[in-house]
Amino acid sequence: MPKAATLSHSIPRETQATWRDYYEITKPRVVALLVLTALVGMCLSVPTAVPWQVLIPAMVGIAFLSSAAAAINHIVDKRIDSEMGRTFHRPLAEGRLSQTNAIIFAASLAVIGFVMLYALVNPLTAWLTFAGLVGYGFVYTMYLKRATPQNITIGGLAGAIPPLLGWTAMTNSIDGHALLLVLIIFTWTPPHFWALAIHRKDEYAKVNIPMLPVTHGIEFTKTQILLYTVLLFVVGLLPYLVGMSNWLYLAGAVVLNLIFFVYAWQLKFNPQPDTAMATFKFSIVHLMVLFIVLLLDHYLLPLS
Repeated sequence: MPKAATLSHSIPRETQATWRDYYEITKPRVVALLVLTALVGMCLSVPTAVPWQVLIPAMVGIAFLSSAAAAINHIVDKRIDSEMGRTFHRPLAEGRLSQTNAIIFAASLAVIGFVMLYALVNPLTAWLTFAGLVGYGFVYTMYLKRATPQNITIGGLAGAIPPLLGWTAMTNSIDGHALLLVLIIFTWTPPHFWALAIHRKDEYAKVNIPMLPVTHGIEFTKTQILLYTVLLFVVGLLPYLVGMSNWLYLAGAVVLNLIFFVYAWQLKFNPQPDTAMATFKFSIVHLMVLFIVLLLDHYLLPLS
């Protein structure tokens, strides 16, 4: 019997759920990165400080709906999670948390988050955030993930919209600059996730998930990662080129995107056993620091 299956059957079902199990299925570190990008969208949409009366309900509402989407991902992927080394210890996969309780928890987060955004922020932000939940929790997790090797390319749009949500929370309108922030994350997502998929190729193959390394091979995927980092470099220049940001962002974007490109180049032409995972880990730092630099640029070097 596989190790993961053995471990999952060794834990009494539905008897060990704690608040940490509920917390874990919200993917808190992923949600924190999404909320950071939403915060940057809020701040860039206005020339001065963001009013707390909008900031707090917007951040909490976006976090709740994002957490609900993450919980849905855990619920839908319960079976395959139990068979993968990276995920067999998750609360649902191990049986510490029942599927019924997880569904109730996810639905509660979604309802509270939606009502908060609708009533305290604006309906546009509420519906766009809900659309992101549907896109990730259902369209990507239930269909795209199992249907096409381009799953993360298409489904990545759901994870790319938080800057737009932050922008609409402040302005109640969709702006081209906000869409540009979405484009940056949309372009960043494939090389970010495909690096992890290379590292976990055998596990995805085992559970019949058609990730790109499984369907097209590792070398093809490495080439795609390298090409996407080139595209990301170009897209990353756009905020400066359209007058959305100043030289501080430009310098940060150039340095960060060059480093990402170097990781991708090494992954393609001089890989070590840990290069794929190192590339994945750096990509997270890349996006986080890029958006922090955007924020610093906005407040330290305000545009005239």
